[in-house]
Amino acid sequence: MTFWEYLSSRREQLLLETWMHASAVFQCMLLATLIGVLVGTLTYRSDRGGQLAVASTASVLTVPSFALLGLLIPLLGLGVAPTVTALTLYGLLPVVRNTIVGLRGVDPALVDAARGIGMPRLAVLLRVELPLAWPAILTGIRVSTQMLMGVAAIAAYVSGPGLGNQIFHGLSRLGSANAINAALAGTLAIAVLALLFDAAYVLIGRLTTSRGIRV
Repeated sequence: MTFWEYLSSRREQLLLETWMHASAVFQCMLLATLIGVLVGTLTYRSDRGGQLAVASTASVLTVPSFALLGLLIPLLGLGVAPTVTALTLYGLLPVVRNTIVGLRGVDPALVDAARGIGMPRLAVLLRVELPLAWPAILTGIRVSTQMLMGVAAIAAYVSGPGLGNQIFHGLSRLGSANAINAALAGTLAIAVLALLFDAAYVLIGRLTTSRGIRV
């Protein structure tokens, strides 16, 4: 069976696994973004706090994904729970770091001007600082998403959803019929998803960033 025949014969299964993979990455990235931006906004004013936040989230990346998923099995079992936990943890560092960098890069004169017209501290953060830091934050989100695309495939090790099942199924049957086709189908689908997500982020950046900031 050729590769194209394999795709045609398993079209519904591949589409379902592609949807599950994209959904898992999107939901985990959304959760990582909420947590990462919150941590960044709470720590960016303190050098020690910012360093601690970056170091803590960076330490997660030193743990191999197989090891982290394996360690989560006794605590969370198999399936969705360890997958979501691992992906969220892996997605934190770029978001936290870029939130801190973006907020620290806001011109202090603009913050002082906003305070000078009577804006409360929270309003300054939400209406001045975060919008100006948004391009940097979005860059962190893009980096995290590309990273999670690959990590999500490894989640098949703990019976997680997504295209990793195609890859693991193919690699475990190397030498048999359609083994290479299965691994290649999963790999190429992940690459296409990564490109589509990145294109979506580019569009979101154009729609949510004012022209003055882009310039």
